[in-house]
Amino acid sequence: MSPAQQRGLALWAALLSAVVCLGFLPLSRLVSVLVLLAMLGLILVFWYVASHCAEHDVTLRLDNLPEATYRQPVVLVCGDLPLACMQQTPVLTVTQGCWIRVEDHQDLEQVARQVLELRPDWGRQLSVMVSVCPQKHADSERLTSRLLALRWQISQLRKETGHSVPLVLNGQVGSAMTNDLLWQAAIPGEGVRVWRESSAPGSVAAWVTTGGAPAMQQQVLMNSLMSWFHQHVQAAFMDENPDVPAITPVAVLWGMGPILAGSLVTSAWTAWLSRHTAMQQVAGWQPSGTDSTVISPFPDFILPLLPEGRGLTPRGRAFRCALGIFTLAVIAALLSSGWNNHQLLQRVSFDIARYDRIPMHDFGPKADAVAVLRDDAAELNDQARNGVPMRMGLGLYQGERLRMPVLDAIRSYEPPPPPPEPQPKPKPVPKIVRLDSMSLFDSGKSVLKAGSTKWLVNSLVGIKAKPGWLIVVSGHTDNTGNPKLNQTLSLKRAEAVRNWMRDTGDVPESCFAVQGYGESRPIATNDTPDGRALNRRVEISLVPQANACQVPGNTPAPSQDDGANKNVME
Repeated sequence: MSPAQQRGLALWAALLSAVVCLGFLPLSRLVSVLVLLAMLGLILVFWYVASHCAEHDVTLRLDNLPEATYRQPVVLVCGDLPLACMQQTPVLTVTQGCWIRVEDHQDLEQVARQVLELRPDWGRQLSVMVSVCPQKHADSERLTSRLLALRWQISQLRKETGHSVPLVLNGQVGSAMTNDLLWQAAIPGEGVRVWRESSAPGSVAAWVTTGGAPAMQQQVLMNSLMSWFHQHVQAAFMDENPDVPAITPVAVLWGMGPILAGSLVTSAWTAWLSRHTAMQQVAGWQPSGTDSTVISPFPDFILPLLPEGRGLTPRGRAFRCALGIFTLAVIAALLSSGWNNHQLLQRVSFDIARYDRIPMHDFGPKADAVAVLRDDAAELNDQARNGVPMRMGLGLYQGERLRMPVLDAIRSYEPPPPPPEPQPKPKPVPKIVRLDSMSLFDSGKSVLKAGSTKWLVNSLVGIKAKPGWLIVVSGHTDNTGNPKLNQTLSLKRAEAVRNWMRDTGDVPESCFAVQGYGESRPIATNDTPDGRALNRRVEISLVPQANACQVPGNTPAPSQDDGANKNVME
């Protein structure tokens, strides 16, 4: 991919990461931002690595490589094939495919890695052809060692690339028995077929029948080549080996032409023929010349049988990567939305179950539970009016199925009865101390007689215990005598009691209120002696009136007593 495509993919991945992290993840805002920053860091790392690799690839060159969109078979050629036509460049592109020369068989893995670095999409269409010319080898064991090394390299190449990397074996000899290049190929499922430039491919039997004695001679030599090739070449790739897995070729080719450059007079091929035919020198075993110009050294006809590229163009590859990133983002969003809806369903269901478990008469917890349900109802109503939140969207929203159960639970709530109204606090009633006038005064007199103070002491103690209250002293008489005189007598008797309390108890005179009622307020009938005795009295009342009495320079604290005196008679 180009740098622009890499930048586009990085921006696309960053955008989708922001949408998923900030809009769908079931995490707090702070944690979501931290996850987004981590994702952006990973995207930058991948972008840097890809850009670095792209810059490194520029230094690796193979001449005349097809474009990255090339989808024909690409074959790495190593071995003994004459390469006079590839002296200027290691790449030969034909109509049906591309041949790439590997000069040293030990460099096969390195060249393949270099090609895949420059063309990463060529992994599916890459193949290897091993060409062996027995007339160029004097030692069969040394040849076997080279082939085993190639076997190991091809196995490593398959592991590194992850692709099958098909193998084609090619055996070629030169012979004076033919004037043009003759190919025979063994393809699985088709048997051995003859390939010639001048005719269509056909069976060996048909070719021998039509070719006559020359074709018969050529086929005898070709059969010998097949036997040798199977023993020394195919076996090196297919024999059991605990260290290297066997490699089965997809096709085996045998070629025979009139000219073969670099052939030896005495070779492993001629030795094998002499050993198996008992003939030392046979006409036609060797090529007719040593010219290095060989007609069509590559078996182009095999290229359509090799796998073609099924990869994508750089633009298509970038589109697929973008689609893959989008798919991952959609999956992450769906999983997050599903989890958020699951949490909503679980939370609201728990609130409803908690409300149902609390008895209705347990007013406090019941009120708390219904308050939680009202919050849930408000949230669900808001989502219904304003749209489903993005974090719960994508068709997975569960709020609609929760609204009615929540509303039904709220409707079933019965509020507690109102508390009873507080009873008004009764006003304090003035407490009254009644003193018998005959115990304090002589008949018709207003002066305290001797021995009367004992009756006043208890009253004084009660009055001193309630400072700051108003002391009301009122005098009363019966209806005997003149009413006006009775009025005056009752007032003077009240003043006498006031004066004694003032002087004896050190109570300010301002704390007293003196009244004389005469006979106007009887508490009993005046028709009997006992009733008249009760009416002759002096009453001392304590009235709860704040700051009614205070000593100059002093602010007495208000009494906390309700005014009741348990030791007095009412």
